[in-house]
Amino acid sequence: MEALHIDHLNKSYGDKHVLKDMTFSVQPGEIYGFVGSNGAGKSTTMRIALGVLSSDSGAVRIGDTPMNDDLRRLIGYMPEERGLYAKEKLADQLAFFGRLHGMDKSRAQKNAEGLLERLGLAERMDDKLDELSLGNQQRVQLAASLIHDPELLILDEPFSGLDPVAVNVMSEMLQERARAGVPVVFSSHQLDLVQRLCDRVGIVAHGAMKAEGTVNELRTRGPVRFEVATPARNWYPEWARLVGETEHSVLLEVDSSERDQELLHSALNAGPVHGFGRNVPDLTELFREVVQA
Repeated sequence: MEALHIDHLNKSYGDKHVLKDMTFSVQPGEIYGFVGSNGAGKSTTMRIALGVLSSDSGAVRIGDTPMNDDLRRLIGYMPEERGLYAKEKLADQLAFFGRLHGMDKSRAQKNAEGLLERLGLAERMDDKLDELSLGNQQRVQLAASLIHDPELLILDEPFSGLDPVAVNVMSEMLQERARAGVPVVFSSHQLDLVQRLCDRVGIVAHGAMKAEGTVNELRTRGPVRFEVATPARNWYPEWARLVGETEHSVLLEVDSSERDQELLHSALNAGPVHGFGRNVPDLTELFREVVQA
């Protein structure tokens, strides 16, 4: 599978412009985190990519080829709303979805049983979906998106409602797919998980892409700040700006990370220094700054 390209998508409902030139790409073997507040446009973008919705303008491409029905059959999609059959046995309906994607009966059944075993549901294969907890239903939903060995994964809130063990299992499965060259894009409100899993992240707000890059690029794109643990006060040079302090430390903003030694030297001249380091915001802090801007 080649890269997925979301190219200047626009979508409106009446006067409400829900997508505004939405643009990003997901490369083969890459895990891309698509994050934003509720109503930011994430699900709309995914549904357009799947052909569930149409855009007002823009395009979705795989490599240089516009998205079409043949390409969509190669996609594994996990919707935020569960879309499985409540009264059907787990293994049977997963095998059914596999056959809908063109798999023969034997392979579809083998994949269904293998996925359920991997997801810790081997003993529940003959249970009906509505007999499972919501977290286990989420595991089955993931299995449905993987049953046909897709060449592209688009997952809308795949980790919602999962316990830590299930989160780890699902994370491992997504990483395995990425290592096999599959482009993976998923949305999530669990930003600590996005920070840990994703190669690149796109932060959206009000239907538009507001920030994009690797986790490290995003976390270091803002002001350069250093936290200095010292009892001394009012020692910092005029080129350093105080942005926060506690009883035991100060947080200073400077114009370049290359001034770290100058800053440390100034602190040491003023008294003992018990700690010194770059203060880099985590993805949650950055997300809050971006969406509120």
